[in-house]
Amino acid sequence: MNNKAEKQRRGIVQISEVANALIDPVLAKRAGINTMLLGSWDEIAGSQFAECTRPERIAWPRRAAEMAGEGGGYQPGVLTIACEGARALFLSHQQGEIIQRINGFFGFPAINQVRIVQKPVSAGPPRRAKPRPLTGEAARHLDDLVVGIEGEALKAALMRLGTAVIGRRR
Repeated sequence: MNNKAEKQRRGIVQISEVANALIDPVLAKRAGINTMLLGSWDEIAGSQFAECTRPERIAWPRRAAEMAGEGGGYQPGVLTIACEGARALFLSHQQGEIIQRINGFFGFPAINQVRIVQKPVSAGPPRRAKPRPLTGEAARHLDDLVVGIEGEALKAALMRLGTAVIGRRR
């Protein structure tokens, strides 16, 4: 039995799978996008636009054939992108490349046009200040806790975690 089937049998499900299953239908209905597009936006937009843009919605065209109940072909949509200030001008010059990247992400020509709206784009959760290095007894205690860890990357990660946790209690 493969690992995924074994986890499902035991009832183990990743929280991201549960969250995406709850959020995706709402996003699809209201904005025409999904969490995969939002999560991959930094890669799609590139370093030049990742911090100052955000996909808002995809407007899919309604066709007269659908309303009449006839089958019809697929038509690509219009992606609305929120962009901060003067960066919108630079983004407008890169529309063709952005459309290619988005269509590459979807694997088919999902978007044929980009609509840019100028508005503030939240940069995400505020970054916390780095914890101050531990000194004295707290530093010795943390060093003792990670003494048996062999992997340097794991040891460094545990040191950062321990510094943040112990430093917060002081």
